[in-house]
Amino acid sequence: METSAIDFLSQAELGTRVVVRQRVGEGFTDALGTLHSRTGSHCVVKTKRGLVTVALADVVAAKKVPPPPPPRAPRRPPE
Repeated sequence: METSAIDFLSQAELGTRVVVRQRVGEGFTDALGTLHSRTGSHCVVKTKRGLVTVALADVVAAKKVPPPPPPRAPRRPPE
């Protein structure tokens, strides 16, 4: 558990867009989305695929990220 990452998650405003890296077995996985809620032992990130609960004991890194880029215009077939 990285103290600075935990400090960030405990102080960030709910609704902040974040990425949280957590240890899973022998590897890592990231949750990218908005900080939805938190307790003393867990935080919840609202991702495109739904709510992800992350145990703070498994957090390796966390930081604020910028908003997603705007959607691209559809491609047109060559004329």
